[in-house]
Amino acid sequence: MNAFVSLLRDNRNYRNLWMGQVVSEIGDHFNNVAVFSLAVATTRSGLVVSGVLLARAIPAMLAGPLAGVTLDRFDRKRIMIASDLIRAVVALGFILTVKGHATWLLYALSALLMLASPFFTSGRSSILPSIATRDELHTANSLTQTTQWSTLAAGAFLGGIMAQFGYPLAFLFNSLSFVFSALCISRLFLPGRGFRPARRSLTESDVVRPWHEYAEGLRYMRSVPLILGLAMVNVGWATGGGAAQILFSIFGELVFNRGPYGLGLIWGCAGVGLLCGGACAYRFGRQLSFQNYKRSIVICYIVHGGSYILFSQMRSFYAALVLIALSRAGVGFSSVMNMSYLLRCVPDAFRGRVFATMETTTWSVMMLSMLGAGVASQYWDPRTIGTIAGALSSTTAIFWGWAHVTGRLPEPAREGVDPEEIEIHGEPTV
Repeated sequence: MNAFVSLLRDNRNYRNLWMGQVVSEIGDHFNNVAVFSLAVATTRSGLVVSGVLLARAIPAMLAGPLAGVTLDRFDRKRIMIASDLIRAVVALGFILTVKGHATWLLYALSALLMLASPFFTSGRSSILPSIATRDELHTANSLTQTTQWSTLAAGAFLGGIMAQFGYPLAFLFNSLSFVFSALCISRLFLPGRGFRPARRSLTESDVVRPWHEYAEGLRYMRSVPLILGLAMVNVGWATGGGAAQILFSIFGELVFNRGPYGLGLIWGCAGVGLLCGGACAYRFGRQLSFQNYKRSIVICYIVHGGSYILFSQMRSFYAALVLIALSRAGVGFSSVMNMSYLLRCVPDAFRGRVFATMETTTWSVMMLSMLGAGVASQYWDPRTIGTIAGALSSTTAIFWGWAHVTGRLPEPAREGVDPEEIEIHGEPTV
């Protein structure tokens, strides 16, 4: 905890990034709870929830390659600010869906919201090694991710309560949170080239054919076994993870009959579990050898998938909450550890494309998982679908364990942190 406090106190850039994250992500979860609860309450159909999630997944998938190339070409700070301001306008539009119960508008606004999202989320991952020293990077990554899960817990709990008093209030807060985030990002400062990545000059061919740059990023990922392996971890998790997003809403509203408050509790306990897993990763991450790190990932996904299967079978609502927290604790531990290695290994020139590609592939597989769960919800019991989703997510453990045992995951060189001469604590000068 002292390391977190010191980082926030001493690193002005990270402090601003963190403050924007806290407010905007709480607003995101207000939006999630309100949209999913509104969709289920007005239609009583898991297929509509699947439709909303697909409307979010498809644009995020399509925008990923463009976001990656853009972030590796231009000023990442300005791109992130633009993303925030666009999302602020879109988030306000959700108010129009409340009185008219316009399901098509939920789809359209969800799509627009996620179309702009990869430009911010991949940008935040890309700039983190630029604003943290080598010694701070593990702490900064741990705090970023545990904050993400803390806001999930807080935002889901509060969003469930606020939805009881009216959906428009949740949507308004979500919009204002993006404005606050944009203001925080505007205060970031680096001397020299700032947040524009170092790269070779663009040729005319590069300008008109950005796909070549994106393909270059894919070749780089394929050339580093650990990075390719981590991308496959995301794919394995997403095979069941997409279905889980839909099942949260179905279990809260229809299985346990708890309404928006029950949905908020499920999401909130998932956030608590992620937070606990992330805290353990921060505490023990520095002490784990590379070999033990790889073994820990296998254990994490066995715990994750097994606990989710038990969650889906529980008759007691409160026992189910404990199990969903345990399931997400496994994901939290692995996520912090995996991201720490990515931040250390990926060079600045490739960060935008690597993080955007990982986000894109995850959303793509989640999209198929959501579609399958949405259709299955019309014919099968949610508890059966939950068992299948948990088993699919555990396939990550099988793949990763095989790659580790057969020596296919050597430790890569650490070249992802910017040179130490970068001045990261300085104030902007006029």
